[in-house]
Amino acid sequence: MPMIGIRYVTPSPRSGLQAEVAALAARLAAEHLGKDPSVTAVLAEPARPEDWFIAGQRPAEAGLGAFWLDIKVTAGTNTKAETTRFVAAAFAGMAALLGPLHKESYVLVHAADGDAYGYGGRTQNGRWAAANPG
Repeated sequence: MPMIGIRYVTPSPRSGLQAEVAALAARLAAEHLGKDPSVTAVLAEPARPEDWFIAGQRPAEAGLGAFWLDIKVTAGTNTKAETTRFVAAAFAGMAALLGPLHKESYVLVHAADGDAYGYGGRTQNGRWAAANPG
């Protein structure tokens, strides 16, 4: 049940890119973190090239893309190895979509406590308790 937020900038925007970015993020969450696509939400937001700065410079002016991906997952559901693979795959996948990336493109796998995170009006720990009585 991850929530994925991804902002990105590219010097070469094109029709359909936003949907491709969203699909990539959901696919990588399933492949590398084992997240169920049927309960994965993605908010993909293109940024205006003139609004994105790294070290005071606009990456798009240098012909580079950049992104910030933040995925919220329940704490304890992924290993360090899975998270490491996800971060590497996200960088490679975004480079394939956006073109060459500025190295200051970031991925945060935010592991939230199951009592503080949920959907549909129930926490993750509440869901687990209902499915595992006693």
